[in-house]
Amino acid sequence: MGNKTNGLLALLGLGALAYWKYKKSTPEEQQAVKDKINTAKDNLNKWGNDIKTKANDVASQVEGKVNEAKTKAEDSLS
Repeated sequence: MGNKTNGLLALLGLGALAYWKYKKSTPEEQQAVKDKINTAKDNLNKWGNDIKTKANDVASQVEGKVNEAKTKAEDSLS
C-alpha cells in the first residue's frame, strides 16, 4: 500500500510542477505544448482506429473460416 501512495504522491507532484511550469511559460511555449498534446492525441486516435480495423479484419477472417468449417461438416454428414 505504501508504494501505491508514494507513486500517487509523486505523480501528483509532477503534475503540479508541470502545471506551474506551463502557467509560467510564454504564450508561444504554451502553444507548443498544446500542439504536442494535440499531435499525441491524434496519433493515439489513429493507432486505436488501426487496431480496431485490424481486429475487425481478423474477426471477419475467423468468421469466414468457421462458416467454411460448418459447410464442410454439413457436407460430410450428408
